[in-house]
Amino acid sequence: MTQFIGVEDMRRLVRSTGTKAFLTQLADYIRHDFSRWPEFEKSARVASHSRDGVIELMPTSDGRLYSFKYVNGHPNNPKTAKLTVTAFGVLADVNCGYPLLISEMTLLTALRTAATSAFAASVLARKESRVMALVGAGAQSEFQALAFQALLGIEEIRVYDPDVRAVDKFMANAAGFGMTLVRCATVADAVAGADVITVCTAVKGKVAVIDAAMLRPGTHINAIGGDCPGKTELHRDILERGRYFTEFTPQTRIEGEIQQAAPDYPVTELWEVLAGIKDGRTSTADITVFDSVGFAIEDFSALRLVHDLTEGKRRMVDLVPELDDPKNLYGELVGERTVAEVA
Repeated sequence: MTQFIGVEDMRRLVRSTGTKAFLTQLADYIRHDFSRWPEFEKSARVASHSRDGVIELMPTSDGRLYSFKYVNGHPNNPKTAKLTVTAFGVLADVNCGYPLLISEMTLLTALRTAATSAFAASVLARKESRVMALVGAGAQSEFQALAFQALLGIEEIRVYDPDVRAVDKFMANAAGFGMTLVRCATVADAVAGADVITVCTAVKGKVAVIDAAMLRPGTHINAIGGDCPGKTELHRDILERGRYFTEFTPQTRIEGEIQQAAPDYPVTELWEVLAGIKDGRTSTADITVFDSVGFAIEDFSALRLVHDLTEGKRRMVDLVPELDDPKNLYGELVGERTVAEVA
C-alpha cells in the first residue's frame, strides 16, 4: 500500500502543525539535505515548453530514497481561474522501487519555496535584517512573509504589485501575521530602506524589475519568480555588483538570472557555503543575491518531512498490486478465476 496525501490532507497537516512551525521544520530538513549535497543524484529538470507555459519533471535520489515532482508554470492561467503552478510528487524506496508516498505538491511547493528562501537568507542576509520588500503579491507572497518572519525575525513587509487586487488580497491575508504591512505605489518605494528584497513575479520575458541604483549596501536579494529560459527579473548591473548564489548552477544557467551573464560568470552554490568550501556574506556591506529557480532536493526534503510527520496516521491507497505470487500479475487482473475459466 502507498500513502496518499490530497489537498485536504495537506491542509489538515499544516494546520495541526502550525504554518510557521511547519515552515521552520521544513527549512531544517532542507538545510540537512543541502548539508549532504554530494550524496544526491543531481540533474537539471526535464522541461517541456509551450507557448503558454512549461511542464517539468524534477527527480533526485540520495541512494536510499528517490523522489520526483511533476510541476507546471503557466503565467496566464489566472485569467481563466486556474492556478499558475500546480504540482504533485512521489517518494519511493530505492531498495525495492516501491512508491512510499504520492502527495499533492501545489500547497507543498509554495511552502518549500518559502522555506528555501528563508533558509538561504538565514545564511546570506545580515542577521539584523528586519524589513523586507515584497515585489509581487501573487500566490507565493504570504508564504514568503511568514517564512521570513519565522526564520529571520522580519517585522515589516513593504509590498508592491501592479495588480491592486493582488495587494488587497495580500493585505487581508497577512493582517493577522503580527507584522507591519506597508502598501507601496512603486517598486522603488517598496525597496527603499529594505534589508531583504524578495522578487516573485510570474511574467515571462526579460524584465528589469529592480536595478542596482535602488539598492543600499548590505541588501540581500531573494530572486524567486517563476523561472524559465528567456525570463529574468533583475537588471544585469546587479550581477556585476552583488555576490551571487545558486542551488544547482547548471539548471540556474538555463533558467536563472545568469542567463544574462557570460558562461564563466562566478557563482557559489549554497551547499558550498554550508560546507565551508566558499564564503557567503563577507561583510555587512555585501549585496548578496540568491537566485532560486527551485531544485529537486528541496522537494525531496518536503516529501520526507510530510512522510515523517504523518507516521502512524497515514491514509493508504492500493497503487501497487499486492500478490501472493509476484509472477502472477495476470491472476491479479482477472481475480480468483483461473486462466481456464476465463478461456
